[in-house]
Amino acid sequence: MTQTKIFRLSTLLAIVGLLMALLLPAVPASALTNSSLLLSDPRTGETSDYTLTTSGLTTGTTINCIQLDIGTASDGTGDVGLDLSSVDVTTETITSGGAWADASVDGTTDQLRYTSAGGATPNASGSITWDDVVNGSTEGATYYGVFETFSNTDCSTGGPVDSVTVAFTYKDGELVQLTIDPTLTFTCSDVASGLPVNGVNTTVASTASGINHGNSVTFGAKGISAHDLNVTTNAPGGYTVYIRHTGQLTNGSDNIANHTGTNAAPTAFPAAGTEAWGYTTEDNTLGGGGATRFTAANGYAGFTTTNEPVMDNTGAAPSGDTVRVGHQVGVANTTPSGTYQTTIVYTVASVY
Repeated sequence: MTQTKIFRLSTLLAIVGLLMALLLPAVPASALTNSSLLLSDPRTGETSDYTLTTSGLTTGTTINCIQLDIGTASDGTGDVGLDLSSVDVTTETITSGGAWADASVDGTTDQLRYTSAGGATPNASGSITWDDVVNGSTEGATYYGVFETFSNTDCSTGGPVDSVTVAFTYKDGELVQLTIDPTLTFTCSDVASGLPVNGVNTTVASTASGINHGNSVTFGAKGISAHDLNVTTNAPGGYTVYIRHTGQLTNGSDNIANHTGTNAAPTAFPAAGTEAWGYTTEDNTLGGGGATRFTAANGYAGFTTTNEPVMDNTGAAPSGDTVRVGHQVGVANTTPSGTYQTTIVYTVASVY
């Protein structure tokens, strides 16, 4: 075969090869499978993580760009209105190597990118998470995420190696509401005779509705009684229980003097033979904390017609608090005979 014929044959083969290259379609990007886009918070205007998970990646081709193009159309076009000013990639298992740069984003076209100059071959499956994406403002619309990998850092030249389109939508949260009614129970329970109350023992049994000393109180023997007060409440600010009487222990025009100690400055109750009428409490945090001012040795205040605190708590008491409150009365040998009476009033106020 002459050189001329060989040249003509080579030229013909080259032309045929060129025509085949022009006529044959380009190899399309591989279609990915099991692909999904998960938003950590789907509410409009909220900051969310966008996690794309996929399978079927082309493992034999080096990629230099991973991109998620968010749009209103299935090709990724259209502005969703994302705020991408703080976005970065927190996790990425699409590849297992390479020096990948922090996310680069195009805020105008809503493109989230992750690039590497050196590139890496992808795993068969994996995921990538872009965080701190601020969602768009329209609930219920269908949006699209076009996920693509490229063998270049401009995320364009040569077309994608792998590609898949997923749909997603924004959904605002559903309000859950319930009302818890305030609760408060307050009881006054009897205390038997011979039981302790702030350093002394009761000399008469009380009932929930009253106390009857009978004729047991003399100038040689004081009368001591008590009540157990219980409060249960869900009030977050707690509660205070107050005590007062409706007036002095009175028999006609005769009265038994009130004890001289006060709620703010209690004093010791006098010995038998001295007229006095007062109360004590075993609440050792009365007034919001610290050592109780109502001590066994120095712990009585005179009754008044004004509410004075004998029990409190600065927080809720869902399991119930119980405090023993005592009362003591003394008479002198000059106290006129007769039946003396008054009424003790307990009042509870809870703070919501």
